[in-house]
Amino acid sequence: MSNFLFSLNVTLPIFLVMVLGYVLKQTGMLNDNFVTVANKFNFKVTLPFMLFRDISSVDIRQVFDGKYVLFCALASTACFWLIWGMTKLFVKEQSLRGAFVQGSFRSSAAVMGLAFIQNIYGESAMGPLMIIGAVPLYNIFSVIVLTFEAETEEGAAGKRDMSKIREACVNILKNPIIIAIALGLVTALIGIDFPTVIDSTINNVAKMATPLALVALGAGFEGRKAMAKMGPTLWAALIKLVLQPVLLLPLAAWMGFTGEKMIGILIMLASPTTPSCYIMAKNMRNDGVLTASIVVTTTLLGAFTLTAWIFILRSLGLV
Repeated sequence: MSNFLFSLNVTLPIFLVMVLGYVLKQTGMLNDNFVTVANKFNFKVTLPFMLFRDISSVDIRQVFDGKYVLFCALASTACFWLIWGMTKLFVKEQSLRGAFVQGSFRSSAAVMGLAFIQNIYGESAMGPLMIIGAVPLYNIFSVIVLTFEAETEEGAAGKRDMSKIREACVNILKNPIIIAIALGLVTALIGIDFPTVIDSTINNVAKMATPLALVALGAGFEGRKAMAKMGPTLWAALIKLVLQPVLLLPLAAWMGFTGEKMIGILIMLASPTTPSCYIMAKNMRNDGVLTASIVVTTTLLGAFTLTAWIFILRSLGLV
């Protein structure tokens, strides 16, 4: 019972904040413009501040774990190529494939991952280390699959805009989260000690990241879209929330990952699909309705599956 209560105490506060955002949107206090501005502000300001704070404040030489970062990178890579290969075999409609693959493998690592790790351990370097291994690959692989599986424009059958892959690589280098991680690593390696006024400012901005992101995620929730294309949506949710962790969590345990590292791996494998998938799918001529449906469904079901996974890991003494 204590393990079950521990699991609920980890997951429920996070999802209740999302529910608060949804309720405030339904009552008219928040609107679509708030969601758009909050997501942009979070992506470009508060999340980078939080990542910079978490990395720069630790002795990176002591906590950096190359094996852990490599595991996150290889696990993300394996999931992507396996899911895409299976999708090629079993999903006959090409218009669904890109959205299905992206929704099945890409997690909300920066928002949900850091929220869960903070809720359990407070400030931690393991979340950012997981992001170093996984998030750049999420962006690269998403652009690849959305490019090759995109609906071709009339008169352009068989052609793909390959420049988007090069453009994605440039955008990754310009990504505020990646820049914040890089600056945090440099600061930690050099050992820069900021004055108290700067540390307090960074900390105050960083504190806004998680609650604001969760409120915005809840406010942007569109329940009606969850009813569209429920067949592929439920298969994607099964892969995202159950099959990936079933296959790779035992391997992570065998390799000796526990505590913060195991929670980071769990979030990488089994957290809900990130809402940014919808924006990419729509902009790259892929199925936006299916993507939105996957995001909504995995967010709803993730409250239960993540509680179950944390309960199992807690019971096994891995967290």
